[in-house]
Order: sequence, then C-alpha cells, then structure tokens
Amino acid sequence: MRYFFTRLKDRTRWSWQGLAATWCSEYSFRSWVWANLLSAALAFGLPLSDEIRALILVLGLLVLVAELFNTAIERAVDHTSTDHNELAGQAKDAASAAVALTAVAAGVAWIIGLVSLF
Repeated sequence: MRYFFTRLKDRTRWSWQGLAATWCSEYSFRSWVWANLLSAALAFGLPLSDEIRALILVLGLLVLVAELFNTAIERAVDHTSTDHNELAGQAKDAASAAVALTAVAAGVAWIIGLVSLF
C-alpha cells in the first residue's frame, strides 16, 4: 500500500510539472485557460440547466486536455527532428485539429444552452 501512495505522489508531481511547463511555454494553453474561466463564470451566472452547465464545464476541460495532447505531440515531434517531414506535419496538424474540434463541441454546447434560455 505504501508503494501505491509513493507512486501516486510521484504521478501527481509529474502531472503538475507538465501543467506548469505548458502554462509557462504555451500561449494557446493560457488563452484556453482564461477562456474556460470566463466560460465557467458565465455558465454559473446564467440560469442554465444543470445538465447544460455540466456539459459546458466538461467540454471546457476537454479543450484543455486536447491542448495538452497537442503540446505533447508538437514537442515530441520537434524533439525527434527539426527537419521538415510530411508525416510529422500531419501529426501536428491532426493534434491541432483535435483542439479545434473539441472547441467547436464546447461552442455547440454554449449555443444549445443559450437557445434553451429563450
């Protein structure tokens, strides 16, 4: 049991290190964090249903998750080679598209939430 908690502590520390490094080095991640804080404030400030509010909050977090994956893929690809490679470019573009599609899903949730107010 002690081993479990030691590993849990290590994993938690590594996760926070990854978040901190991404916060410091990635403008887009910081932008999404601020957008999510604004989105959460609006979600709690408007008379939305609990279901829509939860959907908006979860999709906002998923945008951050997608951005973290995007950052990880970009760094791994850039570390492997700085030469132009078509497959590497496609991998980076796909990761970026994942962020965009997740953001679109969050936007759709907002549209549904706002339409439900009327």
